[in-house]
Amino acid sequence: MKKLIAATALGLVSGLVQAQATPVGLWKTIDDETKTEKALVRITEVGGGMLSGRIEKLLAADAKPDAKCDKCSDDRKDKPMVGLEIIRSVAKDGEVWGGGGTILDSAKGKIYKVRITPIEAGKKLEVRGYMGAPMFGRTQTWIRVE
Repeated sequence: MKKLIAATALGLVSGLVQAQATPVGLWKTIDDETKTEKALVRITEVGGGMLSGRIEKLLAADAKPDAKCDKCSDDRKDKPMVGLEIIRSVAKDGEVWGGGGTILDSAKGKIYKVRITPIEAGKKLEVRGYMGAPMFGRTQTWIRVE
C-alpha cells in the first residue's frame, strides 16, 4: 500500500512539473541588450495546440500607457501596445515550441520566426527570434510570473 501511495504521489508531482514546462502562462520579458524589464506577456493556447502571446502590461520606466505600435507594418500598425499580439501561430515541435510561429519586436516593427524553450522546470523561457536559421538571431530569457 505504501508503494502505491508513493507511486501515485510521484506521478502527481511529475505531472505538475510537466504542466509547468509549457509556455502557457504570464511572463516577465527581460530585454537581452539592456537587461531591463519590458513587459508582461500572457501566452495562451488558442486551439489546435497553437499558442499566442499578448502584451498584458508595459513595465519599462519610460513606457507610455497609451503607446501604439507605430513601427508595425502589418495589421498591428497603430494598435495599442497593451493587448497587442506579439506571438502568433506557435506550435509544439518536440521539446520546443516554434513550428513556423512568429514573434514581433514591437520596438522595431520587425517580425521574426520564433523558437520558445521552457527551462528550469518551466520557471523561465528562452525566447529566440531569428531570420532564416535559428543560429541567426537573438535570445531573451523570460521569467514566469504565474
